[in-house]
Amino acid sequence: MSKSALVVGESLVDIVRGGDGSTTEFAGGSAANVAVALARLDRPVDFASSWGDDDRGRVLAERLERDGVSLAVDPHAIGHTSTARATLGSDGHASYTFDLSWRLNPLRDGVDPVVVHTCSLGAVLAPGAEDVLVLLERLREDATISYDVNVRPAITGTGPDLVARVEAVAASSDLVKASDEDLEALYAELDPVTAAKRLLALGPAAVVVTRGQSGATWVSTTHEVDVAAVPVVVADTIGAGDTFCAAMLDRLWARGLLGPNGREALVDVARDAVVDVLSFAARAAAVTVGRPGADPPYRRELS
Repeated sequence: MSKSALVVGESLVDIVRGGDGSTTEFAGGSAANVAVALARLDRPVDFASSWGDDDRGRVLAERLERDGVSLAVDPHAIGHTSTARATLGSDGHASYTFDLSWRLNPLRDGVDPVVVHTCSLGAVLAPGAEDVLVLLERLREDATISYDVNVRPAITGTGPDLVARVEAVAASSDLVKASDEDLEALYAELDPVTAAKRLLALGPAAVVVTRGQSGATWVSTTHEVDVAAVPVVVADTIGAGDTFCAAMLDRLWARGLLGPNGREALVDVARDAVVDVLSFAARAAAVTVGRPGADPPYRRELS
């Protein structure tokens, strides 16, 4: 059986309100977006998530099946499918209000990941977050652990409790990605790179800071590498960070930097490899930003 990417976290339906007051529904959720983005890059993907046995849940299931994402658990662990109501600003940036619950059923037999990625609400929202931490600890000996902080203060709040939950996941991870907005929500008194170094001190091999149109920075004990964003006409920012994560993992996978020795490999990775990985991730994210909803690119679009 070939190694897969195991993505763990929430699925939901984005209800996007436009400037004219109309609404459009898109299948989404940070973890689901990463799973789809990896599958569209031709990676085998197992997905551990939850949704309701209802019409919106069937929309989520159909989206995943359409892109070839396999389910790693029975997803019917909650009473109804979660939603996020997104309001778009004039710059395409989305702000959210949530109706969300989250649990995680046991992993099915036969899941054998080279990388385990978790993110956002699924990593910090009870009761499922405790299951996520147990799963990361169980799998980290044989797989690289990747974590996208992706803070959502509208549902998690901010303050010491959230910081403690985020730091617990970061301490169990090999690679952490956080936006400048995430880091400001966690550590308002610190600039983004200093905040990234605080997360780095918890144990990851590297922390990647994204800053939207201002690019991204790889922070490790050996490198601090900046890469520019790809210019694009913005449709909206929904799914951009998720696409960035998926493309970053894809490129690291292609370079043999994931798996049982992933932590050591990420610590020792060469600067030119970091530039290549982040540049590819930025290019993929630009495609998603350029079209409505969480619609990540297929590999053929990045060739």
